[in-house]
Amino acid sequence: MKKKEQEQTIKTALDQAVHHFENTHFDKALRASKAALIKSFEINSNSYIAQSYNTIGVIYDECNDSKRAIEFYEKALRFARQINNDTLNNWIYNNLGSAYYFNNIDTDKGISYYKKALYFAKKLKDENQIIHINLNLASAYLATNEDQKADSILKTIKEAVFKNNTDEIKLSYYVLMGIKNTHDNKKENAEEFYFKAKDLAEKNHFSSNLLNVYENLAKHFGYFNEQTKQEHYDAKHDSLYNVIYSDEKMDSIEKQALDIELDEYKIQLEKVELQSEKNSKIVETSKLVLVLFMLIVITLLLLLLTLYKSIKTREKLNLELKNTNEALSIAKEKAEEASQMKTQFVSTITHELRTPLYGVIGITNILLDEHKELANSPHLNSLKFSAKYLLSLVNDILQISKIEERKVVLENLIFNLTDEIDGIRNSIEYIAERNNNKLIIEIDTAIPEFLIGDKLRLSQIIMNLVSNSLKFTKNGEVIITADLERVEDTMYYITFKVIDNGVGIAKEHQQVIFDKFVQIERKEEDYQGTGLGLSIVTSLIKLFKSEIHLESEENVGTSFTFTIGFIHDEKQCVALINEIEVDLSSHHTYTILVIEDNKINQLVTKKIIQNSNLTCTIVDDGYAALVALEREHFDLILMDINMPLINGFDTTRKIREKGYTMPIIALTAFDKQEVSEEVYASGMNDILIKPFEPTKLYQIISTHIPKKESDD
Repeated sequence: MKKKEQEQTIKTALDQAVHHFENTHFDKALRASKAALIKSFEINSNSYIAQSYNTIGVIYDECNDSKRAIEFYEKALRFARQINNDTLNNWIYNNLGSAYYFNNIDTDKGISYYKKALYFAKKLKDENQIIHINLNLASAYLATNEDQKADSILKTIKEAVFKNNTDEIKLSYYVLMGIKNTHDNKKENAEEFYFKAKDLAEKNHFSSNLLNVYENLAKHFGYFNEQTKQEHYDAKHDSLYNVIYSDEKMDSIEKQALDIELDEYKIQLEKVELQSEKNSKIVETSKLVLVLFMLIVITLLLLLLTLYKSIKTREKLNLELKNTNEALSIAKEKAEEASQMKTQFVSTITHELRTPLYGVIGITNILLDEHKELANSPHLNSLKFSAKYLLSLVNDILQISKIEERKVVLENLIFNLTDEIDGIRNSIEYIAERNNNKLIIEIDTAIPEFLIGDKLRLSQIIMNLVSNSLKFTKNGEVIITADLERVEDTMYYITFKVIDNGVGIAKEHQQVIFDKFVQIERKEEDYQGTGLGLSIVTSLIKLFKSEIHLESEENVGTSFTFTIGFIHDEKQCVALINEIEVDLSSHHTYTILVIEDNKINQLVTKKIIQNSNLTCTIVDDGYAALVALEREHFDLILMDINMPLINGFDTTRKIREKGYTMPIIALTAFDKQEVSEEVYASGMNDILIKPFEPTKLYQIISTHIPKKESDD
């Protein structure tokens, strides 16, 4: 018979035992429990052994054989502990409590067991058991005249008793309320509860419960000196007791008890015999082990000889490995040197390209500003577009280099999402117009007005995705959506989508478009680009601990989706806003000293400053700047870093040594992260990266000059 079939046989026997017990056929219940116990030992199931012992204990307990009941409960508990079964522990501790309390052996010990049972019932969240154990506890407290504790429990569980809707639990509750009211000398209330309990016991044929009701009714009437009624219920109790616990049944149970003890001894004897057989086999096996041991010793000697030869060979290999490691170390140093050279090369190239681009973009803006009639000139617009396009390529290369070297660190700045996306739209509107595309923005109104996070990296992600969609869409539309997905404490997770109805991406290309320098072949048109944009997007989104998802179909369109979490905290937002608040209402005329060696860049910077109704003086190098400072007062200095004769850092140090305290702003084409440490160490106040939008210059001037004036 398979184990599952044997377990089912045991379960059936235990179910029969419960059925016979409920019908007061205690001898039959005991036989079924005994059969379950023997089968449980055969399959060595601690769980079923514990259940069988527990069931036997319940039967003896009901038959007033408390000694045997406790003995079997403790056996059940020993096996239950071996498997850490909370349900069994709950049942057994509750039964032990009842054995000690209801049989008047040790009420305090009974209460202790009830409390242990209650712990497991609460752990299991078993509402029926919690109510049942609390009723037992209340009964025990009433028996020890601790009426206040009993009253507290009964009030606590009253609602659960009637919500539970189990007649047996209601019956127990009514009996306890009867006992309590008897104690309180509330005769009529007590009788009302006793008779409710009696009705439920008779209705459901609960013989044992009815016996208990009769017993308590007799005690109740005896307490109030109503002898006739007391004798009446004593007689009913004795009559029912003789039916339930007849001599014939008790004799049968006694015989079953002896049989169970004999079966236990038999099981133990079989275990001893089985162990003896195992020991005999072990002795026989030990002889074989001795022979094997000798063979192993011989084998080990041979292995030692082989090991000696192996050590000699290993020493030779170690020498070769040492030489290889030295070669690898040299190669590593060369690789690191090459990486540094690459970083330096990228930095130098981007600086050298940004410097002339600053001039090209600046002069283009000057021409458009001074000659309004050229606003629609295709040549001038093409020049501006080409310069901006070249600048974006330079920035992409620098961004990839920084990401690879893990120099990109996310910042926490306050921003308005709508303003950021509007700024992106304004920056790339020219691409949309060139391809006759419609750019649509949809922002969820549930998103807070102010968020805290790295707005620059977010803008770079969206800018690259939208630029890519606009480039591959003609006479169509590109949609930017931002929806609040979920909120976790102060973290607001926003799902962004960039959707277009452009040419789409073939399935075989969708896995590689996020790789660096990858451009999908487009035969019908020439799509410019380095193939860096989507690689930058993927790397930046990983910094936000997120990922991007792509859906695309050729000639239908493409959708990019990603989710990023930003902080929203009202108090923190107010504090940050107060920190960055700038007074732009000043009507003072300020004088700016520009230290710049490039003539074209001098022209561009001067024009930008003059357009803001500020005056400026331009010098070619740091020494000329020191002379100018002696002759004239300046409110702010724009300092180029990479200059002949003396660089911007040393010039700043000399200015500070002479006691000048006006704000000094680094004006450089180097990346901000590369120079920021030395900029601030030299005494400068801020950094402005070329090329820049005029509004950025106005903002930085308006920020630092009022700050200086307030300090004065």
